[in-house]
Amino acid sequence: MPAAAGDDFVSHVLAIVEAIPPGRVMTYGDVAAVLGSRAARAVGQTMARYGSDVPWWRVIRAGGHPPIEHEERALEHYRAENTPLVISITDAAYRVDLLAARWFPR
Repeated sequence: MPAAAGDDFVSHVLAIVEAIPPGRVMTYGDVAAVLGSRAARAVGQTMARYGSDVPWWRVIRAGGHPPIEHEERALEHYRAENTPLVISITDAAYRVDLLAARWFPR
C-alpha cells in the first residue's frame, strides 16, 4: 500500500468492516474487491494493526476460517451472532459457512 494512500486505504477498510452486519462475513479478498483492489494481504495487515475497534471477526480467510490465532475469541462472537458455521466432527475444528454468511455491500 503506498504511503500517501495508506491512511485513506485504512479508513476505507475499517468503514467496510464496520458495515458488515452481525452474523455475516466477508473475506479479506472481498474487502479488497469492494475497494477495487486485489490487495487482500494489505486488508489483513490493516486489520492486524487497526482492526481492534471494529468487528474484526467478521473478516475471514478465503476458506471460511477465522483470523489466525483468534479462533477461540472469534468463535464466541460467531455463536453470539448466530453466524452459520461448519463444524468438523473428526478434529473439532470449524469454519464459517461462506455460502450462508457471505455479505457484500450494495
